[in-house]
Amino acid sequence: MTTQTHMRREIDEIPDAVARLLDRSAKDLKTAGLALREKDPAFLITIARGSSDHAATFIKYAVELTAGRPVASLGPSLASIYGAKLKLSGGAAIAISQSGKSPDIVAMAQSATAAGAVTVALTNTLPSPIASACAHALDIQAGPELAVAATKSFVNSIVAGLALLSEWTDDADLRAALRNLPEIFGKAVTLQWDDFAAELGEAESLYMLGRGPALAIASEAALKFKETSNMHAEAYSAAEVLHGPVALVEDKFPLLAFAARDAAENSVVEIVDSLAGKRALAFATSDNVKSARKLPFVATGHPLTDALALILPFYGFVESWSRSRGFNPDAPVALKKVTETR
Repeated sequence: MTTQTHMRREIDEIPDAVARLLDRSAKDLKTAGLALREKDPAFLITIARGSSDHAATFIKYAVELTAGRPVASLGPSLASIYGAKLKLSGGAAIAISQSGKSPDIVAMAQSATAAGAVTVALTNTLPSPIASACAHALDIQAGPELAVAATKSFVNSIVAGLALLSEWTDDADLRAALRNLPEIFGKAVTLQWDDFAAELGEAESLYMLGRGPALAIASEAALKFKETSNMHAEAYSAAEVLHGPVALVEDKFPLLAFAARDAAENSVVEIVDSLAGKRALAFATSDNVKSARKLPFVATGHPLTDALALILPFYGFVESWSRSRGFNPDAPVALKKVTETR
Protein backbone atom coordinates (compact mmCIF):
# COMPACT_ATOMS: atom_id res chain seq x y z
CA MET A 1 0.00 0.00 0.00
CA THR A 2 1.40 3.39 -1.03
CA THR A 3 1.85 5.89 1.79
CA GLN A 4 0.11 9.17 1.01
CA THR A 5 2.51 12.06 0.51
CA HIS A 6 2.38 15.33 2.45
CA MET A 7 1.71 17.04 -0.87
CA ARG A 8 -1.36 14.89 -1.59
CA ARG A 9 -2.74 15.45 1.90
CA GLU A 10 -2.24 19.19 1.57
CA ILE A 11 -3.99 19.26 -1.81
CA ASP A 12 -6.95 17.48 -0.22
CA GLU A 13 -6.95 20.04 2.62
CA ILE A 14 -7.44 23.01 0.27
CA PRO A 15 -11.27 23.18 0.54
CA ASP A 16 -11.11 23.24 4.35
CA ALA A 17 -8.23 25.72 4.32
CA VAL A 18 -10.24 28.10 2.14
CA ALA A 19 -13.27 27.80 4.41
CA ARG A 20 -11.04 28.52 7.41
CA LEU A 21 -9.60 31.63 5.75
CA LEU A 22 -12.99 33.05 4.81
CA ASP A 23 -14.24 32.48 8.36
CA ARG A 24 -11.33 33.36 10.63
CA SER A 25 -9.79 36.23 8.66
CA ALA A 26 -13.06 37.89 7.61
CA LYS A 27 -12.72 40.82 10.03
CA ASP A 28 -9.12 41.61 9.06
CA LEU A 29 -9.96 41.30 5.36
CA LYS A 30 -12.79 43.79 5.76
CA THR A 31 -10.58 46.25 7.68
CA ALA A 32 -7.81 46.11 5.07
CA GLY A 33 -10.33 46.36 2.23
CA LEU A 34 -11.88 49.47 3.75
CA ALA A 35 -8.41 50.98 4.12
CA LEU A 36 -7.87 50.49 0.39
CA ARG A 37 -11.28 51.98 -0.37
CA GLU A 38 -10.45 55.03 1.74
CA LYS A 39 -7.01 55.40 0.17
CA ASP A 40 -8.37 54.95 -3.38
CA PRO A 41 -4.85 54.14 -4.65
CA ALA A 42 -3.87 55.20 -8.14
CA PHE A 43 -1.86 52.01 -8.53
CA LEU A 44 -0.86 48.85 -6.68
CA ILE A 45 2.44 47.02 -6.42
CA THR A 46 3.08 43.39 -5.48
CA ILE A 47 6.09 42.01 -3.64
CA ALA A 48 6.72 38.25 -3.81
CA ARG A 49 8.86 35.42 -5.15
CA GLY A 50 8.26 31.87 -6.43
CA SER A 51 4.73 30.49 -6.06
CA SER A 52 3.80 33.61 -4.11
CA ASP A 53 4.77 35.71 -7.14
CA HIS A 54 2.45 33.60 -9.30
CA ALA A 55 -0.30 34.31 -6.75
CA ALA A 56 0.60 37.99 -7.07
CA THR A 57 0.26 37.78 -10.86
CA PHE A 58 -3.22 36.32 -10.44
CA ILE A 59 -4.13 39.14 -8.05
CA LYS A 60 -2.68 41.66 -10.51
CA TYR A 61 -5.09 40.58 -13.25
CA ALA A 62 -7.99 40.47 -10.79
CA VAL A 63 -7.32 44.03 -9.57
CA GLU A 64 -6.85 45.41 -13.07
CA LEU A 65 -10.03 43.73 -14.34
CA THR A 66 -12.16 44.59 -11.30
CA ALA A 67 -10.78 47.74 -9.66
CA GLY A 68 -9.34 49.29 -12.80
CA ARG A 69 -5.98 50.08 -11.16
CA PRO A 70 -2.68 49.23 -12.85
CA VAL A 71 -0.57 46.72 -10.93
CA ALA A 72 3.19 46.16 -11.14
CA SER A 73 5.41 43.49 -9.61
CA LEU A 74 8.46 45.05 -7.97
CA GLY A 75 11.74 43.21 -7.64
CA PRO A 76 12.45 42.90 -3.91
CA SER A 77 16.14 43.55 -4.58
CA LEU A 78 15.25 47.18 -5.27
CA ALA A 79 15.21 47.65 -1.50
CA SER A 80 17.41 44.85 -0.14
CA ILE A 81 20.31 45.21 -2.60
CA TYR A 82 19.97 48.54 -4.39
CA GLY A 83 18.44 50.64 -1.63
CA ALA A 84 16.15 52.39 -4.12
CA LYS A 85 13.70 54.95 -2.75
CA LEU A 86 10.47 54.70 -4.74
CA LYS A 87 7.67 57.26 -4.79
CA LEU A 88 4.76 55.10 -3.64
CA SER A 89 2.67 57.49 -1.55
CA GLY A 90 -0.20 57.45 -4.03
CA GLY A 91 -0.48 53.70 -4.13
CA ALA A 92 -0.92 50.46 -2.25
CA ALA A 93 1.19 47.32 -1.92
CA ILE A 94 0.50 43.64 -1.34
CA ALA A 95 3.40 41.56 -0.01
CA ILE A 96 3.02 37.77 -0.11
CA SER A 97 5.22 35.43 1.92
CA GLN A 98 4.15 32.13 3.43
CA SER A 99 6.97 32.10 5.97
CA GLY A 100 6.79 35.84 6.54
CA LYS A 101 10.54 36.13 6.92
CA SER A 102 12.24 36.30 3.52
CA PRO A 103 14.61 39.25 4.06
CA ASP A 104 14.25 40.84 0.62
CA ILE A 105 10.43 40.63 0.72
CA VAL A 106 10.41 42.18 4.19
CA ALA A 107 12.82 44.94 3.15
CA MET A 108 10.70 45.90 0.13
CA ALA A 109 7.53 45.89 2.25
CA GLN A 110 9.19 48.12 4.84
CA SER A 111 10.30 50.47 2.09
CA ALA A 112 6.77 50.66 0.64
CA THR A 113 5.27 51.40 4.06
CA ALA A 114 7.87 54.10 4.74
CA ALA A 115 7.11 55.63 1.32
CA GLY A 116 3.47 56.11 2.28
CA ALA A 117 1.78 53.22 0.48
CA VAL A 118 -1.07 51.32 2.14
CA THR A 119 0.64 47.98 2.67
CA VAL A 120 -1.01 44.59 3.16
CA ALA A 121 0.80 41.37 4.01
CA LEU A 122 -0.63 38.00 3.00
CA THR A 123 1.17 35.41 5.13
CA ASN A 124 0.75 32.00 6.67
CA THR A 125 2.80 32.98 9.71
CA LEU A 126 1.72 35.44 12.41
CA PRO A 127 3.48 37.11 14.08
CA SER A 128 6.26 37.50 11.51
CA PRO A 129 8.62 40.14 10.12
CA ILE A 130 6.43 40.66 7.03
CA ALA A 131 3.42 41.31 9.26
CA SER A 132 5.38 43.91 11.22
CA ALA A 133 6.57 45.54 8.01
CA CYS A 134 3.03 46.20 6.70
CA ALA A 135 0.14 48.33 7.90
CA HIS A 136 -2.24 45.36 7.62
CA ALA A 137 -1.41 41.68 8.08
CA LEU A 138 -3.79 38.98 6.86
CA ASP A 139 -3.41 35.39 8.05
CA ILE A 140 -4.15 33.19 5.02
CA GLN A 141 -4.99 30.33 7.42
CA ALA A 142 -3.50 27.60 5.24
CA GLY A 143 -2.16 25.79 8.28
CA PRO A 144 1.14 23.87 8.40
CA GLU A 145 2.47 22.99 4.94
CA LEU A 146 5.08 20.24 5.14
CA ALA A 147 5.65 19.53 1.46
CA VAL A 148 8.31 21.77 -0.09
CA ALA A 149 6.10 22.46 -3.11
CA ALA A 150 3.45 24.98 -2.06
CA THR A 151 -0.16 24.09 -2.83
CA LYS A 152 -2.74 25.19 -0.24
CA SER A 153 -0.73 28.31 0.64
CA PHE A 154 -0.71 29.31 -3.05
CA VAL A 155 -4.48 28.88 -3.33
CA ASN A 156 -5.21 30.63 -0.03
CA SER A 157 -2.97 33.57 -0.94
CA ILE A 158 -5.08 34.14 -4.03
CA VAL A 159 -8.37 33.65 -2.18
CA ALA A 160 -7.19 36.19 0.41
CA GLY A 161 -6.31 38.61 -2.39
CA LEU A 162 -9.71 38.13 -4.03
CA ALA A 163 -11.51 38.57 -0.70
CA LEU A 164 -9.52 41.75 -0.09
CA LEU A 165 -10.49 42.96 -3.57
CA SER A 166 -14.17 42.20 -2.95
CA GLU A 167 -14.10 44.35 0.20
CA TRP A 168 -12.16 47.15 -1.51
CA THR A 169 -14.58 47.35 -4.45
CA ASP A 170 -17.71 46.20 -2.56
CA ASP A 171 -18.23 43.48 -5.18
CA ALA A 172 -21.20 41.35 -4.14
CA ASP A 173 -20.78 38.88 -7.04
CA LEU A 174 -17.17 38.16 -6.11
CA ARG A 175 -18.09 37.77 -2.43
CA ALA A 176 -20.76 35.21 -3.36
CA ALA A 177 -18.34 33.33 -5.62
CA LEU A 178 -15.80 33.14 -2.80
CA ARG A 179 -18.38 31.76 -0.37
CA ASN A 180 -19.04 28.90 -2.80
CA LEU A 181 -15.38 27.95 -3.18
CA PRO A 182 -15.02 25.34 -0.40
CA GLU A 183 -17.79 23.22 -1.93
CA ILE A 184 -16.56 23.72 -5.49
CA PHE A 185 -12.95 22.99 -4.55
CA GLY A 186 -14.13 19.81 -2.84
CA LYS A 187 -15.20 18.60 -6.28
CA ALA A 188 -12.16 19.95 -8.12
CA VAL A 189 -9.63 18.05 -5.97
CA THR A 190 -11.22 14.72 -6.97
CA LEU A 191 -10.81 15.24 -10.74
CA GLN A 192 -8.42 12.91 -12.56
CA TRP A 193 -6.24 13.89 -15.51
CA ASP A 194 -5.29 10.31 -16.35
CA ASP A 195 -5.49 10.85 -20.12
CA PHE A 196 -2.91 13.61 -19.93
CA ALA A 197 -0.62 11.47 -17.77
CA ALA A 198 -0.92 8.54 -20.15
CA GLU A 199 -0.06 10.62 -23.21
CA LEU A 200 2.96 12.41 -21.71
CA GLY A 201 5.03 9.25 -21.88
CA GLU A 202 8.73 10.06 -21.93
CA ALA A 203 8.34 13.75 -22.77
CA GLU A 204 11.15 15.89 -21.40
CA SER A 205 9.66 19.33 -22.00
CA LEU A 206 6.23 20.92 -22.33
CA TYR A 207 4.41 24.25 -22.50
CA MET A 208 1.77 25.57 -20.12
CA LEU A 209 -0.54 28.14 -21.71
CA GLY A 210 -3.05 30.66 -20.39
CA ARG A 211 -4.31 34.22 -20.66
CA GLY A 212 -5.30 36.71 -17.98
CA PRO A 213 -5.61 35.15 -14.51
CA ALA A 214 -5.14 31.69 -16.05
CA LEU A 215 -1.65 32.74 -17.18
CA ALA A 216 -0.73 32.88 -13.48
CA ILE A 217 -2.08 29.33 -13.14
CA ALA A 218 0.03 28.23 -16.11
CA SER A 219 3.12 29.78 -14.48
CA GLU A 220 2.43 27.97 -11.21
CA ALA A 221 1.90 24.69 -13.09
CA ALA A 222 5.21 25.04 -14.93
CA LEU A 223 7.02 25.66 -11.64
CA LYS A 224 5.43 22.58 -10.07
CA PHE A 225 6.61 20.39 -12.94
CA LYS A 226 10.16 21.61 -12.35
CA GLU A 227 9.96 21.31 -8.55
CA THR A 228 8.38 17.89 -8.27
CA SER A 229 9.50 16.04 -11.40
CA ASN A 230 12.72 17.68 -12.64
CA MET A 231 10.81 18.26 -15.88
CA HIS A 232 11.37 21.28 -18.10
CA ALA A 233 8.13 23.25 -18.41
CA GLU A 234 7.61 26.82 -19.55
CA ALA A 235 4.54 29.04 -19.21
CA TYR A 236 3.48 31.35 -21.99
CA SER A 237 0.56 33.53 -22.87
CA ALA A 238 -1.47 31.58 -25.39
CA ALA A 239 -0.97 34.56 -27.73
CA GLU A 240 2.79 34.92 -27.14
CA VAL A 241 3.49 31.25 -27.79
CA LEU A 242 2.81 31.85 -31.49
CA HIS A 243 5.67 34.34 -31.82
CA GLY A 244 8.86 32.43 -30.97
CA PRO A 245 8.18 29.40 -28.76
CA VAL A 246 5.98 27.77 -31.41
CA ALA A 247 9.18 26.94 -33.31
CA LEU A 248 9.81 24.11 -30.83
CA VAL A 249 6.34 22.61 -31.22
CA GLU A 250 6.87 19.43 -33.17
CA ASP A 251 5.03 16.13 -33.54
CA LYS A 252 3.70 15.04 -30.11
CA PHE A 253 5.13 18.08 -28.28
CA PRO A 254 2.94 18.37 -25.15
CA LEU A 255 0.87 21.49 -24.48
CA LEU A 256 -1.51 22.14 -21.60
CA ALA A 257 -3.82 25.15 -21.96
CA PHE A 258 -5.56 26.49 -18.85
CA ALA A 259 -8.77 28.01 -20.22
CA ALA A 260 -11.24 29.58 -17.79
CA ARG A 261 -14.84 30.52 -18.50
CA ASP A 262 -13.94 34.15 -19.20
CA ALA A 263 -13.48 36.57 -22.09
CA ALA A 264 -10.23 34.86 -23.16
CA GLU A 265 -11.57 31.31 -23.43
CA ASN A 266 -12.38 31.38 -27.14
CA SER A 267 -9.01 32.84 -28.11
CA VAL A 268 -7.14 30.25 -26.01
CA VAL A 269 -9.19 27.44 -27.57
CA GLU A 270 -8.55 28.74 -31.09
CA ILE A 271 -4.80 28.80 -30.48
CA VAL A 272 -4.54 25.40 -28.80
CA ASP A 273 -6.68 23.85 -31.53
CA SER A 274 -4.37 25.33 -34.17
CA LEU A 275 -1.36 23.83 -32.37
CA ALA A 276 -3.11 20.46 -32.21
CA GLY A 277 -3.46 20.79 -35.97
CA LYS A 278 0.34 20.93 -36.11
CA ARG A 279 0.33 17.48 -34.44
CA ALA A 280 1.13 18.83 -30.99
CA LEU A 281 -0.11 16.77 -28.05
CA ALA A 282 -2.58 19.47 -26.99
CA PHE A 283 -4.90 19.43 -23.97
CA ALA A 284 -7.19 22.17 -22.64
CA THR A 285 -9.67 22.78 -19.83
CA SER A 286 -12.55 23.74 -22.12
CA ASP A 287 -15.63 22.12 -23.60
CA ASN A 288 -15.11 24.18 -26.78
CA VAL A 289 -12.00 22.47 -28.14
CA LYS A 290 -12.26 20.69 -31.48
CA SER A 291 -8.78 19.34 -32.25
CA ALA A 292 -7.22 19.52 -28.79
CA ARG A 293 -8.17 17.07 -26.02
CA LYS A 294 -10.47 18.16 -23.20
CA LEU A 295 -9.42 17.88 -19.56
CA PRO A 296 -11.97 17.71 -16.70
CA PHE A 297 -12.65 20.94 -14.79
CA VAL A 298 -15.24 22.43 -12.46
CA ALA A 299 -16.90 25.67 -13.59
CA THR A 300 -17.49 28.10 -10.72
CA GLY A 301 -19.81 30.64 -12.30
CA HIS A 302 -17.34 33.52 -11.88
CA PRO A 303 -14.42 34.19 -14.25
CA LEU A 304 -11.87 34.82 -11.48
CA THR A 305 -12.65 31.85 -9.26
CA ASP A 306 -13.06 29.70 -12.38
CA ALA A 307 -9.44 30.33 -13.31
CA LEU A 308 -8.27 29.54 -9.78
CA ALA A 309 -10.16 26.24 -9.65
CA LEU A 310 -8.07 24.94 -12.56
CA ILE A 311 -4.98 24.52 -10.38
CA LEU A 312 -6.56 21.89 -8.10
CA PRO A 313 -6.82 19.00 -10.59
CA PHE A 314 -3.39 19.94 -11.89
CA TYR A 315 -1.89 19.67 -8.41
CA GLY A 316 -3.38 16.20 -8.06
CA PHE A 317 -2.04 15.23 -11.46
CA VAL A 318 1.51 16.50 -10.91
CA GLU A 319 1.81 14.86 -7.47
CA SER A 320 0.88 11.51 -9.02
CA TRP A 321 3.08 12.11 -12.07
CA SER A 322 6.07 12.90 -9.86
CA ARG A 323 5.72 9.60 -8.01
CA SER A 324 5.29 7.70 -11.27
CA ARG A 325 8.63 9.10 -12.43
CA GLY A 326 10.37 7.88 -9.29
CA PHE A 327 10.55 11.24 -7.50
CA ASN A 328 9.43 12.25 -4.02
CA PRO A 329 7.18 15.32 -4.45
CA ASP A 330 7.60 16.13 -0.75
CA ALA A 331 11.34 16.61 -1.07
CA PRO A 332 12.40 18.04 -4.46
CA VAL A 333 16.09 17.78 -5.23
CA ALA A 334 18.18 20.78 -4.10
CA LEU A 335 15.16 22.72 -2.77
CA LYS A 336 14.10 23.76 0.71
CA LYS A 337 10.88 25.19 2.08
CA VAL A 338 12.05 28.71 2.90
CA THR A 339 14.48 30.56 0.63
CA GLU A 340 15.89 33.56 2.45
CA THR A 341 17.17 35.75 -0.39
CA ARG A 342 18.76 39.10 0.41
